[in-house]
This record gives sequence, C-alpha cells and structure tokens, in this order.
Amino acid sequence: MVRFVGLVSGKWAIPILYRLIVIGAPVRFGELQRAVAPITQKELTRQLRLFERRGLVQRRVYAEVPPRVEYQITALGSSLRPTLDSLAGWMRTHGQTLAAGE
Repeated sequence: MVRFVGLVSGKWAIPILYRLIVIGAPVRFGELQRAVAPITQKELTRQLRLFERRGLVQRRVYAEVPPRVEYQITALGSSLRPTLDSLAGWMRTHGQTLAAGE
C-alpha cells in the first residue's frame, strides 16, 4: 500500500492520471493542462515525466515546427481505472462527512 500511495501521491497525480484514462487518446500538453487547471506547466511536466518513467504514460514527440508533443495513458496506466473509480465513488459517498470535520 505504501508503494501505491507513493505512486499517486501529490495534489495533481490522480487528476492527471484520471483525465488521461478518461480521454483514452493522445492529448497535447496544453489541452491536458487546461483539463487539469489550475496546474502549473512546471508541475504538469514533472508529473508526466514521473509517470513516463514508471510506464504509466507514453510521450510521443513529433518532428515538426513548432514541436508537437502528445501524451497517452498506457495499458498499465489504464489498469488503474477501477481503483480510481472506486476512490471517486468513496469520495462521493463520504465527501460531505469529511468536509464537516474540517
């Protein structure tokens, strides 16, 4: 469990992964940044590089001017969907209770 938490720790990890899973197709950096707003360019780049190293995201660079870079969830990354769906369901069920305790 500690290793899983390390994988998805950070404020933006789950929103980025979930957005890539839902899109299910290659997405350009700017489009992804808008979808996960208000994330900074620096933070999105850091998270995507980490996910790429871990095999969750695939990065594809096109030799064009200006350069075009697309990101897509891998099969390994997509396998997280049931887990993330479960977490989202739990939050829908218990979110108000948690907010009341703040």
